[in-house]
Amino acid sequence: MAGNLDEHIENVKDQVIAWRRKLHENPELSFQEYETSKFITERLEEIGGIDISHPSGTSVVGRLRGKADGPTIAIRADFDALPIQEETGLEFASKTPNTMHACGHDGHTAILLGTAKVLAAMKDELKGEIRFLFQNGEETPPGGSRGMIEGGAMEGVDRVIGLHLWAPLEIGTIQINAQHVMAACDIFRIEIKGQGGHIGAPHKAVDPIAIGSQIVNNLQQIVARDVDPLKSAVVGVTGFQSGVSVGVIPPTAVLTGGTNVFDPDVRDLLERRIGEVARAIAMAHGGTCEYAYTRVYDAVLNDEATAGIMDRVAARLFGRENVQDLPPIMPGEDFSFFGQQAPSCFVLLGAGNKAKGITAPHHDSRFDIDEDALDMGVRLFVNAAMEFTGIVGSGRVMAS
Repeated sequence: MAGNLDEHIENVKDQVIAWRRKLHENPELSFQEYETSKFITERLEEIGGIDISHPSGTSVVGRLRGKADGPTIAIRADFDALPIQEETGLEFASKTPNTMHACGHDGHTAILLGTAKVLAAMKDELKGEIRFLFQNGEETPPGGSRGMIEGGAMEGVDRVIGLHLWAPLEIGTIQINAQHVMAACDIFRIEIKGQGGHIGAPHKAVDPIAIGSQIVNNLQQIVARDVDPLKSAVVGVTGFQSGVSVGVIPPTAVLTGGTNVFDPDVRDLLERRIGEVARAIAMAHGGTCEYAYTRVYDAVLNDEATAGIMDRVAARLFGRENVQDLPPIMPGEDFSFFGQQAPSCFVLLGAGNKAKGITAPHHDSRFDIDEDALDMGVRLFVNAAMEFTGIVGSGRVMAS
């Protein structure tokens, strides 16, 4: 079994790289991934033996059923891109202006396609069902996972797994956490209403820019003074829009931003205190404000038993020394909603390489991955799927 499995994985290695590059050249923004969805569907049709559906929008689900009864294991990959002008200089750089795969989703999709091809070649030996979840719209609220769930993508699933190619982590390593993985993330909007006027007569106006500046500064005190220092939280203002003329005090200003947090009680606290601080400062300076807080993604929390199995598989494949404890990180991910439907595990797979100069952070115009991580991802998913369904996989391999 192991030798045959390793041969199948090796045979798709170059194809997975080619798929990733094709996707990287042709990125599409969240919920607009029409050609990407078509590409995934066509590849699954070419593989054969997979039932294909589209539970919501551009999402794609493939169902591979083995000959024997067994559990249903779902594997997820996201495939949307970001509104960034690529500056990598790669031969396969984005052909679409101001749109780029700057978070590794092209790699995630290629890995899952490779996984599907390997497992389809071994269909007669499989037990149960392997369900391939190709998710749209991860980068943009409300995310694509909830639509897929509403469309039935998770019905009957016994476990669900996923990974994120992680540039800050060196190639050849993998990080797994038995519980807390990624924080809940929310967004807020504060519209400050003052009184417009002439810049030379500020005493006859109520300046929303001055009010907004005070709000930005004081929001930082929430984490510093209201949140238990043993609990992690982020409050960030990332947008400040107001005014069109240097001689005019505008009547309004708009602040936008977000929060990241694990603890549900702290999440409630942030939602309440941001509004209280904004309203109080606006009132103190003669203005008013309208405040809206939107809960976007819940925290990604791994199931301990599922994470334990993933840890064992990763150690067997890549060596115990290359499997690290994953410290909880504050960015959010809507994989969380899949994890609320079935026991789950989400891991980070090293995709950076300092020796090759692959060091740019996620969401940067120079972002890239070490493509050796793609083979590791396929091996991890294939072997995990087989382990979860009671089939022995392959032995240790070394990252090239």
